[in-house]
Amino acid sequence: MVRISDVQQQGTSGRGSAFVEDDDASSGFVTEEEGSDALSDAGSDLSDSDDKELERALRLYNPADETLGDRLYALRDMVSPATRQKIAATWNTTTSWTFRGGKLAGNAVWVVTTSALLVVLPLALSIENESMLIQQEGELLAQQQGQQQMLGGGQPGQPQSDGVRPAGF
Repeated sequence: MVRISDVQQQGTSGRGSAFVEDDDASSGFVTEEEGSDALSDAGSDLSDSDDKELERALRLYNPADETLGDRLYALRDMVSPATRQKIAATWNTTTSWTFRGGKLAGNAVWVVTTSALLVVLPLALSIENESMLIQQEGELLAQQQGQQQMLGGGQPGQPQSDGVRPAGF
């Protein structure tokens, strides 16, 4: 995890300001020479300690400990607040529409399945009953034909003759 801390050095009130107070100057403005001198003096004091702290932070930094969420959170300062608001608004709108669409799809699936249970299931059961009746009628007809053949003495598969038939009938 990346931690950023503000370190203040002892003996200085800030991190090298360019404002130099001059006793004989009444305006409080810094000339170019004074400003560069003040920055170079403060910069030399701060650069040594900054380098040491940077080296220490780099030695302590382990990229394996950093998660993707930590990296994305660190990037938030790179995006302006207005852009972040637009992104957040777009994200909220998208998730809202997605959840609404999911709820609508769930309701549609519910209607279809309950309709299928209430309409199609009884229809399937009645079709199955009808096919059972047709099968039972076929078995009963086969039994009757078997009984007639046993009583009539005819061979199975041969039609019984009813006497003399004229040709063509």
